[in-house]
Amino acid sequence: MNIAIIGADGQLGSDIAAKLKLEGLGVIELVRSDIEISNRYSVNSIINKNLNAELVINTAAFHHVEKCEGDPVTSFIVNGAGAANIAYACSELDIPLIHISTDYVFDGRKKKPYLESDLPNPLNVYGNSKLTGEHLIRSITDRSYILRLSGIYGRNICIEKGYNFVDKILKIGEEKGEVKVVDDEILTPTFTEDIAAQILLMITKKAEYGVYHVSAEGSCSWYEFTKEIFRLKDNGVKVHKAAPGEFSGGVQRPAYSVLENKHLKDQGLNIMTDWKDGLERYIRDYRM
Repeated sequence: MNIAIIGADGQLGSDIAAKLKLEGLGVIELVRSDIEISNRYSVNSIINKNLNAELVINTAAFHHVEKCEGDPVTSFIVNGAGAANIAYACSELDIPLIHISTDYVFDGRKKKPYLESDLPNPLNVYGNSKLTGEHLIRSITDRSYILRLSGIYGRNICIEKGYNFVDKILKIGEEKGEVKVVDDEILTPTFTEDIAAQILLMITKKAEYGVYHVSAEGSCSWYEFTKEIFRLKDNGVKVHKAAPGEFSGGVQRPAYSVLENKHLKDQGLNIMTDWKDGLERYIRDYRM
């Protein structure tokens, strides 16, 4: 099976590519210099003519929340129109699409884990542009998997940000001996290697099409997550609570965006473990 991965050099895309190749699947790695998803001609010329792909996985996005807020046009072009361009190309070839979305499609007012069937209500440009991408994909093709993720971190760099939360907070802690983190945003940090394993299972078991929540089990605040990071590192760094909204960058975020993997569980396909398990494995092999 040949699988094209758009954004294969990114934090998540690189782990998906590595996992699929390890299982002997054919992987076509597409990076930004290969394909520009906001350009319909670029997408069509690559996917329709050159790949011979049987499945496309799109991990490419404009996901820097503050930059999206400051540049909504680019945000909607990439996360909305870009997603539609890929969906059109897949539809023309009658091949499935796996598209990565976000927990930020929700407003955080529910205060208990969100199901796939819950009504989205994004609070910021990023969330709105990603939800637009979801709607466009579902209107274009019925052979799609939309995967909403939460708080991802991985061993490879995030191309747009240059870091993930774990690496950034460890670097600050090692330099200053203390860190300050917000305690008013509840989510489920999720290791990208676990997401890659879940996607592989969905592919091999031929999961039904639709919207999926794919996050680790359990939940925590960024403050609690940071406390666990330094507990595992055992390096004496002190963790302090920041004031609400202190690091928001002026962008409203959901106070609670925990996801329930109900669609996976209904099919007996959920293999996501507790967030502490993923973090422990990440810290165990940490290099910086």
